[in-house]
Amino acid sequence: MRKLSILIACCFVSFNIISAADRISKVEGNLNSQEDFRVASLFKDHMVLQRGMPVPVWGNAAAGAIVTIDFADLKFKKVVGTDGKWSLKLNSLSASFEPKVMTITSSKNQNEIVIADIVIGDVWICSGQSNMQFGINGAPEVKALFPSAKNIRSFTVQNTVAFEPQDSCDGEWISEQPNSAVAFAFAYFLEKEVNVPIGIIMASWGSSSLEAWMPRELTASVPHFKVMMEEFDDDKVTQSKIKKILAASKPWTKEDDIFLRRQTNILFNAMMNPLIPYACSGLAWYQGERNAQSMHGMVKEPWYSRNSGILAYGNTLKEWVKMYRNLWDRENMQFQIVMLPGYEGVLDSGPSKNSNNPNAHSWAWMRESQLEVLDLPHTSVVNTIDLGDAKNIHPTDKLPIGERLALLARANVLKEKIEAYGPVYRKVKNEGNTLVVHFDHVNQLKTIDGKAPREFWLSDESNKWVQGQAIIKGKTIEISSSEIAKPVYIRYAFTGKPDVNLVNEENLPAYPFRTDEFKP
Repeated sequence: MRKLSILIACCFVSFNIISAADRISKVEGNLNSQEDFRVASLFKDHMVLQRGMPVPVWGNAAAGAIVTIDFADLKFKKVVGTDGKWSLKLNSLSASFEPKVMTITSSKNQNEIVIADIVIGDVWICSGQSNMQFGINGAPEVKALFPSAKNIRSFTVQNTVAFEPQDSCDGEWISEQPNSAVAFAFAYFLEKEVNVPIGIIMASWGSSSLEAWMPRELTASVPHFKVMMEEFDDDKVTQSKIKKILAASKPWTKEDDIFLRRQTNILFNAMMNPLIPYACSGLAWYQGERNAQSMHGMVKEPWYSRNSGILAYGNTLKEWVKMYRNLWDRENMQFQIVMLPGYEGVLDSGPSKNSNNPNAHSWAWMRESQLEVLDLPHTSVVNTIDLGDAKNIHPTDKLPIGERLALLARANVLKEKIEAYGPVYRKVKNEGNTLVVHFDHVNQLKTIDGKAPREFWLSDESNKWVQGQAIIKGKTIEISSSEIAKPVYIRYAFTGKPDVNLVNEENLPAYPFRTDEFKP
């Protein structure tokens, strides 16, 4: 028997509940001083500003001071509040490769902040765990893009944790691609088609759970997260150990690094909160392996697997998306979720230990949970059902993921009239001993190898599944089996690592689905 092999990590938790409206007022060290004059961490030389929408700029200054921003031949002014905070919005900007300079001054401070080499284009936050962090050198196809890459800049948030939501983070904008195979491939294919500067903000950490990136406010809508936070608040031993690690000199030991990542909430506090509300096109999220260590979640042992589990992940993900949109104050902020690819590991909790059985507790169920995010508008899921490695949760085939992220961004954010999806299940009709499946996002169904479509499973009310024989008929698939006289339900690509070959005219793979409502 094999258990899912997952890297682990998470984050920590803050002591006080902080409203979304108060987040910009929480700062590190003496940065809360009303005499401090500064701009938020992301506003540095070589940065990329988002085109096509108002751009928030914020920081600290003396109470009552007038902060003036000179940028693109325009002046913007703001009176600083009594809390020493200022925030204003630049007008919507047009894309530009021409480097620009921003100058920020305060009427009560002799210094000025000058930010040089600013370009305007599309900005994306790329976040998640180890497969988002996966380096370019580990993906040969992506590394081969280096010579032809251009107009890509990146900001990588330093990996750390904090007890309270922070306003500042460590990192610098650089005029080159991020060291993430997925993020670089995404940026590369997006820039190639839209021809504007691309800015990638990397905020990811290997083996972190979804809960690691959740603000404390979500305790109000996610019951298991409320329990996790309460348990952490009562765990003085863990709090003391985290404080000791943070106080020690770096680099951390591997053991300490992993321990920090295995907590909850504190990655959000230190690495995501400082980015809010930086203007961006959206957020690309590649995470889920950590939460796939159990089906029902909140297991007691090992303690670092205490999270949503597979079945609660979908609802948790939706609440997370809604909260981020609230914090950014953007209802239409785009979220692009990368589906977990093929991997044949299974959990011991299932009725079958065979990863090729659709009843096994495999990543098929996590993919179904990830697809639940589509209940929300302005979301998409990158289909990776044809990718992955049977034995390795860190597959090297990252280039197609970047290509598909770029397609979705062009279709959903830039509103290009392109096909960015593979075939999506729409309905099934029962025609005697045959089930006929109809799809959306298809003009022509085909297989990549010219053979019959694979990985269609049939069942009646018994919940016993057999492989069906599938035939392409125009835009539909007809499935039958000599083993089942009256099939009722279909599962497609619903195993750990299915051997799929069904695509549309754009060679994009069909999304996995099931029509039954059996409970795992």
